[in-house]
Amino acid sequence: MKGIVEERAVELGEYIIEHKTTVRGAAKKFGVSKSTVHKDVAQRLKYIDPQLYRKVKVILDYNKAQRHIRGGIATRLKYKKA
Repeated sequence: MKGIVEERAVELGEYIIEHKTTVRGAAKKFGVSKSTVHKDVAQRLKYIDPQLYRKVKVILDYNKAQRHIRGGIATRLKYKKA
């Protein structure tokens, strides 16, 4: 039988795929830390459900590639409001 941690890892993975969200967005939705989400989907999920892990990894890699752009936009908006 799966434990709570394994179930959470699968739920997080499915949520990230379904909503194409970031680790931060998933953490907020599930009420856990970003570190917990990252450990669940980047380490635990690899052994629990390798196929789901590969799908999540595609989204996480895309988010990682885009984060410098999102950060630049956020900074620009911050100083535009000031």
